[in-house]
Amino acid sequence: MSLYGMMRTGVSGMNAQANRLSTVSDNIANSSTTGYKGASTEFSSLLMPQTNGSYNSGSVETETRYSISQQGSLTYTTSDTDLAINGKGYFLVQDASGQTFLTRAGSFQPDSEGNLVNAGGYTLMGYDYGADEPSVVANGFAGLQAINVSSTDMQANASTDAIFSANLDAGQPVEDAARSPVAVGDSGAVEDVDYTHKSSLTAFDSLGNEVILDVYFTKTSDTEWEVAVFNKANADPDSGSFPYSAAAYTETLTFDPNTGALDSGSTSKLTIPGDELPNMPNPFEIDFAGMTQLGYKFSVTEADVNGNGASIVTGVEIGSDGTVSAKYDNGDNTALYKLALGTVTSPDLMEVISGNVYSPSAESGDLQMGFAGTSAFGDIISGALEDSNVDLANELTTMIASQRSYTANSKVFQAGSDLLETLVNLAR
Repeated sequence: MSLYGMMRTGVSGMNAQANRLSTVSDNIANSSTTGYKGASTEFSSLLMPQTNGSYNSGSVETETRYSISQQGSLTYTTSDTDLAINGKGYFLVQDASGQTFLTRAGSFQPDSEGNLVNAGGYTLMGYDYGADEPSVVANGFAGLQAINVSSTDMQANASTDAIFSANLDAGQPVEDAARSPVAVGDSGAVEDVDYTHKSSLTAFDSLGNEVILDVYFTKTSDTEWEVAVFNKANADPDSGSFPYSAAAYTETLTFDPNTGALDSGSTSKLTIPGDELPNMPNPFEIDFAGMTQLGYKFSVTEADVNGNGASIVTGVEIGSDGTVSAKYDNGDNTALYKLALGTVTSPDLMEVISGNVYSPSAESGDLQMGFAGTSAFGDIISGALEDSNVDLANELTTMIASQRSYTANSKVFQAGSDLLETLVNLAR
C-alpha cells in the first residue's frame, strides 16, 4: 500500500463529505423556499488497479441528485394568484430572455405590467382563451403567452345564444291559432291575443344594455305549440305587452304524444337575425331542445343566456383545470387564459437552474405538455403554495453523520502523514 495513496484516499473522503455537507447546507437554507426540491449526495467507489502482494487504495466519487418529483406539503394563503399543483406536472414559466422552464414555485403576483411573476422573477405562461377553448401543443412551447391580468378592463359582451327549457302543461286547452301571438303579431290589441304560457329572457347588446325578450307559448293542437318571441322594447308602454310595434320571431314545436319530449322531426331552435336587435350584430339563437309537454303546470327548468352587461373587474379566478378568468362585479366570469403544465419521463434528471426552475435534458426524457386534471397531470389549487420537501430532522442527522465521517477521513490522512514522517526519520 502506498502511503501517498492512503493520504489521497483520505483527502477524497474529506472532499466527498464536504460535498455532502454542501447539499445539507443548501437544503437547510432553502427549507422555507416555496417549491424547493431537496438535493442529496450519493457516493460511489473508485478502485485503482491491483498488483500481487499489494493493495492500492482508491477513492470515493460523489454525485448530486435532486428529489424534483417528490411533492412537498401544501400551505393555504389568501392570494388567488398563489398556485400549487396537487399531483404531477410543472408550471411553465419564462425568463426575461424568453427561455421557457418548468417549476413548482407558484408564488405569482402581478408585476408593473400585469404579468404574473413568481419570487424568482419568472413569468407564468399559458394559452390565450379566444373564441374557442385552447388546445395544447403536446411537445413544445409554441403558442404560449404571458398570463396578464391587467388587460381586464370594463367590458360588455353581446349575447349570441340562449338555452330555454320548460314544461308546457299538456292539460291546457287548444287556443285559436288565429288569435295567437304568431297570428296577431304587431297589430292586435291586448284583448285580441290568446296564448297559453308566457316567460321572458334577458340578453345583452354590445354596449352591455339589457335586452328583454318576451317569450309566448300557445297550444295550437294536442302535439303542437307555437313559440313567439318579441323584443320588449317594442311593447305598448301602457300594457307592457301587446300591441308590439314590431313582428314576432316564431317557430312551431312538435311533441311526441307518447313521451312528451320534442319530436325527432321538430324544430328545436329559433334564430333572430342580428340586425333585428339593436347593437347585437350576431344572430341570436334560442335552443328549445329541452322542452317537454307533460301533465304538470308550466315551469321553467333552465334559462341561460351568454354575454354580459358592462361591469368592472373585481379579481381573477383560477380554476382547478388552469382556466384563468376575470371576475366582474355583476357575478359574471370571462375566461382569459388556460394554464398549460409540462412534465418529462424522469423529472429527477432535469437540469436544475437558479430560481427553482428546471430544464428538460437528454437524461430526463422528452417534454410532455397537457392541461391540469387530465390523466397525466394533477389539479391546480388556487390560494395555496407547495412547501419545500426538505425534512429538517433528516438533514440535521445527515450533517452529524457527515461531520463524523469527515473527522474519520482526516484521521486517515493524519495517520498516513505520521507514518511518512516515521519513514523519513529512519534515514536520519
